[in-house]
Amino acid sequence: MPAVTVPDLLVLPRIPRPDRSRDASRPVVSVTSAPRGLEGEGFPVRRAFAGVDLTALDPFVHMDQMGEVEYAPGEPKGTPWHPHRGFETVTYMIDGTFQHQDSTGGGGLITNGATQWMTAGAGILHIERPPEEMIASGGLFHGIQLWVNLPAAKKWVQPRYQDIGAQRVTLLTSADGTSLVRVIAGDVAGESGPGVTHTAMAMVHATLTPGAVLELPWPAGFNALVYVLSGSGAVGEGKAEVRAGQLAVLGRGDFVTLAAAQRQESRAPALDALILGGQPIREPVAAYGPFVMNRQDELAQAFEDYRAGKLGTVPADHIGNA
Repeated sequence: MPAVTVPDLLVLPRIPRPDRSRDASRPVVSVTSAPRGLEGEGFPVRRAFAGVDLTALDPFVHMDQMGEVEYAPGEPKGTPWHPHRGFETVTYMIDGTFQHQDSTGGGGLITNGATQWMTAGAGILHIERPPEEMIASGGLFHGIQLWVNLPAAKKWVQPRYQDIGAQRVTLLTSADGTSLVRVIAGDVAGESGPGVTHTAMAMVHATLTPGAVLELPWPAGFNALVYVLSGSGAVGEGKAEVRAGQLAVLGRGDFVTLAAAQRQESRAPALDALILGGQPIREPVAAYGPFVMNRQDELAQAFEDYRAGKLGTVPADHIGNA
């Protein structure tokens, strides 16, 4: 799982240890296992948020772990052109390559450790697919797509596209130098990630060596979610056991505790986890298919506007099939 790595963690800024005389580790509220499914033209995913109440996820509404899968030649798949309105899609590529294009002119290739942040806002069309050379050769495919809700006041903002290259990600290490922390968005221990967000949030990819413990300061007003990408370990003050494909929802506190098991499988020699949190929006959510709105009539209007061609036009030089 390459994403972004460094040869020597000890050269990175260190995350200070919490003061346990006044700071509390967040307890675990629930641990759920993500079911498997298919997305787009048939690529495998794990539905990370399945079975979790939206109020615990707010401001997030959906997340897929795409892969991890080793494609044979001719097997890689993506999505056809499709619309979005009312939220942001965050595509974080860990292994492999994905190609993006949208109706505003945004797009490009996203590869190991890079992120594409698309604000759908008032409406956009886009496509995501492996490039032709990957379809021909096959290869490893592994990534995350996260949907971040927008508050009612920002659902009609103009669409925006951010290409966050792997080299722009903020890199930190734990107090003892045993964990690599990649800050993609938000503020962690006084260090900011490159992602520009409409909704106050933080997104971190952490890699813990066997036996390592990460104590990560977390904003008091944010919720906190830990999704295990690979490996096994424990999370929270109560040390609830977690493994690949499981999501832990945490309660209130000052920092997130994550510990890697001393023994890991050879195919996943470290504990890799995505740590997410944000300021809850606390507004009604009406979501269906590619749209996330506040009311059912807004949802119906989104479908009507899409059918009327008001959410954008597929570019003349488009990739894939319209």
